[in-house]
Amino acid sequence: MAPSRQGAGWPRPPPPSPRNPPKPTTPRARSSLSSSDWLHLSSWCWWPSSATCSPARRASRNPKAPRALDHRPGAFSVLFRLDNVQKDYRGFAALKGISFELESNAVGLLGPNGAGKSTLIKALLGLIPINGGSAEVLGMRLPQDARAIRRAVGYMPENDCYLPYMTAVDYVSFNGQLCGLPKSEAFRRAHEVLYYVGLGEARYRQLGGFSTGMKQRAKLAQALVHGPRLLFLDEPTNGLDPKGRDEMLELIEDVRERDVRVVLSTHLLPDVEKICDSVVMLNQGALVHVGSLAELQKSDDPVIEVGTRDENERFAKLLTEAGFGVEQAGMHLKVRLSGAQSAEELVRLAVDHKVQLRHFLPQRLTLETAFLALLDQETSRARPELGA
Repeated sequence: MAPSRQGAGWPRPPPPSPRNPPKPTTPRARSSLSSSDWLHLSSWCWWPSSATCSPARRASRNPKAPRALDHRPGAFSVLFRLDNVQKDYRGFAALKGISFELESNAVGLLGPNGAGKSTLIKALLGLIPINGGSAEVLGMRLPQDARAIRRAVGYMPENDCYLPYMTAVDYVSFNGQLCGLPKSEAFRRAHEVLYYVGLGEARYRQLGGFSTGMKQRAKLAQALVHGPRLLFLDEPTNGLDPKGRDEMLELIEDVRERDVRVVLSTHLLPDVEKICDSVVMLNQGALVHVGSLAELQKSDDPVIEVGTRDENERFAKLLTEAGFGVEQAGMHLKVRLSGAQSAEELVRLAVDHKVQLRHFLPQRLTLETAFLALLDQETSRARPELGA
């Protein structure tokens, strides 16, 4: 039987040991924040309300660490349901009749600057009112259930929002208290989640001395401390080196695998390809595309990369005569299939003319290529015809 979400069976931080001695309590490390500090942080940060569940450091990184993110399966199959959602700012249409229904565990929110991504996130969190339409998140309606929605989600902002002299454990436990957790419970969970994201040894250091990668991990920790069902991540790999980026994506993948749904807003399309199974694309406040990543990457005219044994030139001529589109690509040929043409027909042509194929690789449409193509189509539709 799974342990109670609030019972003693839930993971606790590792006990003190010679390799993990207790840290001395200092006024700065454990002190309560002043009213001006609370006001400063609250004015810059969005904080969810209370929830119950705490993550811990991944067992694969530390076999002695408690189990991480021991969530039960989610109760809602539909992640978002939007019907003609509109948002205007003094006559400027930030969201133009957005409508879609999406069932997904990991969604990539894409679009150029000013596309309306941040506005959509704020609307889905109930932080700003919509001017028209209706929306549901995890089966809860806006604006009636806005507080319940915020109890079920965590948010990792793009910009830093903390007091530099705060320690990491103070920062995360502070967020836990804003989530409605008792002070002692928030402090205990802060230890657990900091170990989970790899900041266990740095949990008593001040945030002002953290590197960019450590700050990103601390922001992820504060978003996870209350055990959200849905996690909004705004540019989580921003400013990270390749190694730090891979480690952050590995953490996000682990969170996703533990029944926490993820919405990833980023301009790094390879991150979306690695994490997400669905995408939502916006441009100038309008919905450009919504659906599975695999569906988006399907091409109307598939491309197959082939190579022969010193017969590329002859095979290219045969393919052209048979009506295939052929393009030289280094030591290989890129063959575009159109209409009723198939890969079997290409292979049959090689067999009939005794051409030995040494390389045969179907090409997948990259997310970047598909994204740019959709934006070009949307721009072409929006551009008024000349002479009209």
